[in-house]
This record gives sequence, structure tokens and C-alpha cells, in this order.
Amino acid sequence: MRDLMHRSQPLDQADGLRRLFAHARVRFVPVVSNPNVAFGGVMLERLCTAFAEQGKHTLVVDASERASEASEMAMLDLTVCVEHLSSQVSYLAARGLPLQFVDASGSTASFLDAVAQAAPHCDVVLVHAPASDLCRLFARGQAHTPVRPLLMADDRPASVTHAYGAMKMLVQRAGLVVHDLLLGAAPQSPRAERIAMQIATCADDFLGAVLRDWVRIDPACDATESPTPELRRLVRELLGPRDGQASVASASLPAPTRLPVSHSSPVSAYADIQDSTFDADMQYAVHPSHRPNAAPAWAAN
Repeated sequence: MRDLMHRSQPLDQADGLRRLFAHARVRFVPVVSNPNVAFGGVMLERLCTAFAEQGKHTLVVDASERASEASEMAMLDLTVCVEHLSSQVSYLAARGLPLQFVDASGSTASFLDAVAQAAPHCDVVLVHAPASDLCRLFARGQAHTPVRPLLMADDRPASVTHAYGAMKMLVQRAGLVVHDLLLGAAPQSPRAERIAMQIATCADDFLGAVLRDWVRIDPACDATESPTPELRRLVRELLGPRDGQASVASASLPAPTRLPVSHSSPVSAYADIQDSTFDADMQYAVHPSHRPNAAPAWAAN
């Protein structure tokens, strides 16, 4: 108990002020977890690398389906649960934790305040969680600043379907209608751009939503190598003005572009995607440090 009380004391006289204004300076980025993506950890690591290049310290709040459960200490002192993995990255195992902060209206937005106060040194907080959790955290009208959720998918049908379902939930339950996409695919993949355009088309036709930008991430890359120009652009926009306004010229998806398909529902649209170009036995020549369905290296205990 003495140890806990000692660790809870401010580090200096300005510590209280930093915690008070932490939420005002931190940038929250909701990342929709996708259990059907084999290399989701690589995507998170690439985001952290890109934010670090911009001089930002990133806290990954992992409340995804595969994350470790939150520590029992989390409700007593969330600060001691934050792991400092490097000079630019911290990590918080938080599966099931947001629901511990639910209020009478069903909102868990107070969890974001708790995270900001627990890690006042962080500039960016990646909240990696299922769509249902993100709805309660970031519903329009209760979030402190506008957000654009980041969907995750790869070039296999199950992950694409899950990403679209997550977008639908975020639109209908949280009123979040503008999204970005991280698409895990090899540079030579013939279907990556087609998948992104199909998701954009379905979002517009059936949800009234917008897939504003998408970035391909090679699952075989070294996660610590320099970000691609496309990833740099996305990160700069995520760090942009807090009013949510960004340069239209920087978007990589030309809005009027449509694929030559005929469909009456998202289900038939995905049937069109799931053609012979999807090879269930397709194998990636992955970097030795990457394993399908594995937690990112920096999240390992």
C-alpha cells in the first residue's frame, strides 16, 4: 500500500497541471480491431513508427479481442499499468476496461479522460478496440474532438466483410460517417486498390458514409523502417487541425470513381470482390519477426 501511495504522488509541482490539461493536447485515434486480419500488430507498429517520425509519443490502448485483460490495478491507479516500451511508444493492456467506466447514458467517454491523465506525456493515443467499444467511447456529440476511425483489413474476404460491418455499426450507432482504411497487402497485390474502392462505394451507396483515405501496409516489411509517403500523409492529417477540416487535395480516393459492378446490397458487392483473385492458400513472404494472428512484438509480455 505504501508503495502504491508513493507511486501515485506527483513527480513535480507541475505534474498536476500537466494532467489537468492532458486531454486538451492529446490526439485520440480510434483504430477498429479486426480479428480476421493476420498482421494487425504490424499495422499498429507502422502507425507508431510514423507518429514517432513526427516527434510524437504514442500510447497504444489495446482493448481488442486478442489483447490481455486489464490489470486489477487499473481501477485504482491507471498510471502504473502504462508500460513504457521505448522513448516514443507506451502500451496499456485494456481488454474489458472501457466498460468499467460506463455511465447511465451508456457512454464510456470518461475512460478517455482517465487515460489522458494517466499518461500526460503522450501526444497520441491509439485506441485499438472493437467497433462496439468505440461507439461508446467516441459517439458523436460526446467525444471531445471530432475523430475519423481507422478501419483495418487485409486482402482476404473475411477481413473485408468485418471491416464493412464495423463501419456500419460506427455509422448507425455512433454517427461517425467519415473513415480511413489501413489495408494489409503486398505491394504487388492486384486486388488491394479494388477492395478499397469497393468499400468506399458500399459506404457511399448503403450507409451514406465516406471512406476518405486508404493506405496499403506491406505485412512483410520491417515495422521500424521509414514510413511510406502515403502513411506519412495519413498521419499528418490525423495530427492536423482539431476542427476536423483537412485538405481535400490530399485524399487518395477520388470520390466519383466507381467500379463497373452491379449490386443491390453490400453482400452481393462482396460476392463480386470474392472472385478468383482471392486465393485462400495465398502465403506472404513475411519478415521473420512477424507471425499471423500474433500480438505485436512491443506488446509481448
